[in-house]
Amino acid sequence: MSFEKLSDFISKKMQMQHVYQPIMLIELLKHGGQATEQQIARVLLTLDPTQQKYYENKVRNMVGKVLKENGITTRDKAVHHLLGFDQLTSDQVEELIRLCESKLEADAAKRGDSYWKHRATDREPVSGSIRYEVLKRANQRCECCGVSIDDKPIDVDHIVPRSLGGANSINNYQALCYECNTNKGNRDDTDFRNLKNMFEHREDNCLFCDIQTKDRKRVIAENNLAYAISDGFPVTEGHTLFIPKRHINDYFGLVQAEVNAVNALMTEHKNMLIAKDSIIEGFNIGMNCGQVAGQTIFHCHVHLIPRRKGDVENPRGGVRHIIAGKGFYEDKKI
Repeated sequence: MSFEKLSDFISKKMQMQHVYQPIMLIELLKHGGQATEQQIARVLLTLDPTQQKYYENKVRNMVGKVLKENGITTRDKAVHHLLGFDQLTSDQVEELIRLCESKLEADAAKRGDSYWKHRATDREPVSGSIRYEVLKRANQRCECCGVSIDDKPIDVDHIVPRSLGGANSINNYQALCYECNTNKGNRDDTDFRNLKNMFEHREDNCLFCDIQTKDRKRVIAENNLAYAISDGFPVTEGHTLFIPKRHINDYFGLVQAEVNAVNALMTEHKNMLIAKDSIIEGFNIGMNCGQVAGQTIFHCHVHLIPRRKGDVENPRGGVRHIIAGKGFYEDKKI
């Protein structure tokens, strides 16, 4: 490879989608034309502010906190101080470093690869198309803290962990920044040990629990956590119900994976209805939560009601008409 060809590639052809290509070339040039992947990765790690932020948080909230509580260190903003350091001789400092290194060696021999298992990236891959759909649904933001993908890398996370029976399904995926993903277990008070059993909960003599096993012919679509049926008393043609498989009284009892499952089915069905019936111009989506709100079957279900021009004389107000006289508000402020 001639100087001219390399220079032309770097100056005119190299795509700067990220820092990776120039960093790799710099390392190759610095080390006699060859460098290991480990060498190149180490340089990339030193340049990645998100990785640095991750370990800054570990220092402050974990290791620094433990050492401070044991009276070993103090902290002044972002600076940590070893108590009594000024009283140590240089030989004592060297001996203490050797003690720490021996502890590291012994523990590494005991634990092996498990040290860094929580940071492993060789888990089951999520396809690019699914990742795109998850990030699009989340508007390119972490669904926990709201940070943008422009500020932190966003992972596709299993809401219900794979180790606890969670599915490789788009309605069991959520977009989390690396920090929320790492800390999810500490920040979420859900008892994940019981989630698998929770999703299998059904109740006797519940219409929507029974349909899943006793009246399967009514089911027109389903995924792992929800299913759809045509409404038995349709308001308009195509009126459909979307129902979580788990027995839960109303929408406010759903967990995020169930919300995703219901929404995924509803979006698919809405697109199918529009493709099938070109005069559908809108939809009402709603649910009744509680007896005073009109709920008669106490198993959560979401209504999707197609709307066509002229199906009522004046559609203005929509769902406001659930209370007589409250639907029309032309002369009022919302």
